[in-house]
Amino acid sequence: MKFTFKKALVTGGAGFIGSHLVDALVDGGCRVNVLDNLASGKLSNLDQVKEYITFYKGDIQDQKILDKAINGCEVIFHEAAVVSVTKTVKQPVESALVNEIGTLNVLDGARRHGVKRVILASSSAVYGDSPELPKHESMTPKPQSPYAVQKLSNEIYADLYSTLYGLGTVCLRYFNVYGPRQDPSSPYSGVISIFLTCANEKTSCRIYGDGKQTRDFIFVKDVVQANLLAANAMALENKVFNTGTSKTTSINHLWQLISDISGTRENPEYCEARSGDILESAANINQISSELNFKPEFSFKNGLALTWKWYRNNN
Repeated sequence: MKFTFKKALVTGGAGFIGSHLVDALVDGGCRVNVLDNLASGKLSNLDQVKEYITFYKGDIQDQKILDKAINGCEVIFHEAAVVSVTKTVKQPVESALVNEIGTLNVLDGARRHGVKRVILASSSAVYGDSPELPKHESMTPKPQSPYAVQKLSNEIYADLYSTLYGLGTVCLRYFNVYGPRQDPSSPYSGVISIFLTCANEKTSCRIYGDGKQTRDFIFVKDVVQANLLAANAMALENKVFNTGTSKTTSINHLWQLISDISGTRENPEYCEARSGDILESAANINQISSELNFKPEFSFKNGLALTWKWYRNNN
């Protein structure tokens, strides 16, 4: 993909999604600044591109270092966040300082530095547990966790900055992202990374609730594709797009698939459902497909196989 911009900042660029985005930008010849406080990101995720980027260790709440990282950039990909629903339930104020005030710092820094476009990582969590499926962008949000409220707040601020200051913004409502580099060591990791670790170690996995809850899993490289398409489409006004596949898998079936790929035959351990978890989730991707020509390139089977290969080689 040929970029319409020459220099970009990726906040949270040492993290799971952010580091894949940095890879793609470097591969496309873009100059890249990365800002990450390394609270959950890892410098090792950037080993393959470290000679081609400028890394700033710092927090999006620190306006001084944020200004340094933004300077000269035309586009910002904002991935830095407290991404765990459970953690935001336990620490609503602390997480809001990062997810709301931190994002406001990014938007205002973009305004002051004349950035052309900010791509914000939002979440399907804003839809809550509405029974309507698939989820579409015109639905009324019903956030059920501090995390969801914080992401919805980001979208509102993005719209405001677009209206008041003419800042180009696109918010991508990620569904369940998976792939290489997703950290399985955290209790707040994505279910696929945790399940793959259990399979690799031949141990039983934990399933919260009855396992019938469904998710729209999207491979990380498809999420990167959506970000790059959103950044390139400079003619777009402020937009919000679902970023998923429109296909769903139950948690029970997920474990079955991973068991087949890995050869493990461990039975799962069922535990009490977690507060704030959504029962059913599926994306309507008509809008992002029609306006950005987005089409997921990785089937769930192929994405799982690639992710399993990475876990076997790195854990």
